[in-house]
Amino acid sequence: MLLLIVGLLIWIAAHLLRSCAKDLRAAMQQKLGLGSKIVIALIISAGLALMIIGYKSVGAGSTLLWMPPAWMTYINNVLMFGALYIYFTTATKPGTAFVFGAVKNPQLIGFKIWAVAHLLVNGDLRSVVLFGGLLVWAVLQVILANKNESLVNRSLAPISSPIVHLVLVVVIFLLIMLVHNWLGVRPVA
Repeated sequence: MLLLIVGLLIWIAAHLLRSCAKDLRAAMQQKLGLGSKIVIALIISAGLALMIIGYKSVGAGSTLLWMPPAWMTYINNVLMFGALYIYFTTATKPGTAFVFGAVKNPQLIGFKIWAVAHLLVNGDLRSVVLFGGLLVWAVLQVILANKNESLVNRSLAPISSPIVHLVLVVVIFLLIMLVHNWLGVRPVA
C-alpha cells in the first residue's frame, strides 16, 4: 500500500506544479527548456508506475469496505462512456461535440467521472485509496484551474466532426474494455 500512496503523492505533486509552484516550474523551463516537460513527464510516469505496482502488490487481499452490487457495473460503463466523451471533447474544435462543447476543463471533468465510476464498482481499500486519491487530485486541480481562469484552447483541435468524435470515443471505450478483460477485470457482468 505504501508504493500506491507514494505513487499517488508523486502524481499529485507533479501535476500541481503548474498551479502551485509557478516559480519552480518557470525556473525549470528556463534552465531545461523543452527538457522540463520531459522531466515532468518522467516524474508523472514514475508516479503512475508506483501506483500500478502498489495496487497490484496489495492484491485481492485488500480490506473489503463494501460489496458493490453486480448491477453497478452497468452504471460504471455508462459513466465511463460519458467520461471518455467529455474527456476527448478537448480533441474537438469548438461547437463540434454533440454536447459539452463549452465545458471548462473537460479532461479533468472526464477524469473525475472516471474516478467516481471506479469507486462505485470497487469497494476495497486499495481501490478507495487509488481512485479516491485521484478524485481528490482532480477536484483540487479543477478548483485551481478555475481560479486561474484557464480554459482549454480548442481552436487548433484536430477533430471537426461530431461523428468522428463519437467514433473515437466508442473505439477507445471498446479498447479499454478489452484491456480490462485481458487483465482479468470483467467490465460486463
